Amino acid sequence: MNKQIQFLLLGMLLLILLAQIAVAPASLLVAYAVVWFVTLHMFLRKQSLVLPVVFRGGFIVVGLACIYLQYRTFLGVEAGVAFLSLCLYGKALESKNKRDALVSFNFALFVFASLFLYTQAFYMAILVFLGVVVSLLGLYAIQKADFTEHALPNKKELWTDTLHIFKAILFAVPFFIILFLFFPRLPPLWYIPLPDQNKAVTGVSDTLSLGDIAELSQSNALAFRIVLPVTSLPPRSELYWRAMVLDRFDGQKWQSSEINQQWQVAEQQQLTQIKHLNYTYLQADPEQRWVMGLEHSVPATQRYVLRQDGSIVSRRPVQSTQPIALTWVFASLPDTPLPEYVRQINLQLPETDPRSKALAQQLYQESDQQPERYIQNVLNWYRQNKFSYSLSPGTLQGNRVDQFLFQTRVGFCEHFASSFVVLMRAAGIPARVVVGYQGGQPAPDDQSWEVRQLDAHAWTEVWMNQHWQRIDPTALIAPQRISDGMQNYLTESRQQNTSALLSTQRISWMNQLRVWNDYASYQWQSKVVGYDVEQQRSWLKSWGVNSQTKSLWVLIATTLSILLLYIAVIVWRNRPDRTQYEKLIYQFNQKLDKDLQKMPEETFQKWMLRLSLLTLPEQQQIFSQLINLQHRLIFQEKQQHKAEIWKEFASLLKECSIVLKKRRKILSS
Repeated sequence: MNKQIQFLLLGMLLLILLAQIAVAPASLLVAYAVVWFVTLHMFLRKQSLVLPVVFRGGFIVVGLACIYLQYRTFLGVEAGVAFLSLCLYGKALESKNKRDALVSFNFALFVFASLFLYTQAFYMAILVFLGVVVSLLGLYAIQKADFTEHALPNKKELWTDTLHIFKAILFAVPFFIILFLFFPRLPPLWYIPLPDQNKAVTGVSDTLSLGDIAELSQSNALAFRIVLPVTSLPPRSELYWRAMVLDRFDGQKWQSSEINQQWQVAEQQQLTQIKHLNYTYLQADPEQRWVMGLEHSVPATQRYVLRQDGSIVSRRPVQSTQPIALTWVFASLPDTPLPEYVRQINLQLPETDPRSKALAQQLYQESDQQPERYIQNVLNWYRQNKFSYSLSPGTLQGNRVDQFLFQTRVGFCEHFASSFVVLMRAAGIPARVVVGYQGGQPAPDDQSWEVRQLDAHAWTEVWMNQHWQRIDPTALIAPQRISDGMQNYLTESRQQNTSALLSTQRISWMNQLRVWNDYASYQWQSKVVGYDVEQQRSWLKSWGVNSQTKSLWVLIATTLSILLLYIAVIVWRNRPDRTQYEKLIYQFNQKLDKDLQKMPEETFQKWMLRLSLLTLPEQQQIFSQLINLQHRLIFQEKQQHKAEIWKEFASLLKECSIVLKKRRKILSS
């Protein structure tokens, strides 16, 4: 097989491997990598890429086992795409003739398109585009090359082939854009089954144990984006993005009670009548089940509901990252009594942590059993006992709250929130843990707000004065974490621990690269992936296209216009490239009657002599002069004053044309 085709096969397989690093089973990726490096070694040694039958068979068996052990099936989105990529590897490793190579590259186009079933993220779009280019290059190489053993083509040849492919893609881009903008956005004709809901997802979960959020804070991954001008947001210290309430504690984990999951439709309708601010929420992980909104936010669409604990969820399971419209209510809420069963849930404590309960009773008595004074005394107790904030607080065993409050005194936000709620409940004050995110950073265009996994946070709510009031003990221990945000806090910590200027600059450069990458992904998600029926109608309406009929006519008209433009360009580029002499003769010939026009077998001299015989004797001299000038122009190219000869030649042609026209008038009369 041609070395260029082998090279492109290796490139195509490498892109398949790279695109599945974040989603395919690790064991399958290892198998892919081993096979790819083996084939690369054979390619560099100028051997055939066709592996032995035993090796190919073993690779397929191992790949099938990896897929089944990971997914327990060969059906579904993830297992199906992994199976397709395995089949592509198997086919590519046995390609030895033109038919095999054609099948491999055409099959690769289908496999690259199926990768969008994993994710429609921006990085996947780039990898799929590169895969399509490599596959088209392979098909192009098959058409132009034979299947004898040739050396790898030089860089210039590869670059020329790549330009041809990009040229073909460029011609198709206008049609893609027109179809994308104007073709009706129909719902899918079939539905892809959702991934297993029991699979762990990135972000906060419905349980919390000490150390969980500290693990999330080691990740720079984007959690969600808030779309609105950042100047409309409150100060960073007030940006608490609420996920859910956890109010059941067994001594080790916090969980949410069933009462929190009930809908509060009536209250939602009441809140939307108060002063508010509209914003858009765009999650990064389509499998995240909770919508993170500012406290007292309500969904603006019927697809999402507000629950009793203030969390927002979808009515039906979703797997896309579509923008979600929310309304933030920032007016004071009316006083509401706390139901007795809710009070009892938020006062329950397990038979653990006796020292913490004793401390609570002591401080409560010293506060004259006044909740406001008791809360301040508890916060002062944290401050006086020199608690510290750490991303790696270590693990706790046994009575975890006691161990944290009286031994380690080093913790993350969940340590402070959990211990604070235990101290509140031990004194008979209803309290609960709230999990979500805090802070964030503005996007490069200041038109959206980015919140990352490292911004994950836990705080508390205490029932006072007929309201759930937020109290964040972390703000007391690490105020810069709340006021500056976790991202700035981590940056400052790294700079303090880094003595080399190069390392600091490298961290800053990597952060900027990550920010711009997420911003590009946001634009891709909002402008391309999120271009749904509502956005299409809104965009078309802004241009005066307010019906499907008009949209169809615009689609047809623009498509035909581009086709006509392409045809005009092709005709213009294929027009005859005539010299000045040929242009003059062509124009002169077109003005003559058909019987006087130049015949293919005639020379210029014979043609002029034939025309002169049809005129009067005194007019024949013009044709003789024209023949002489033609000889001088054609055979004496270095003659001086050639421009004057061209001018005289054109003038004589005009005179001959006039003479022949007069002849036509005489004959017609």
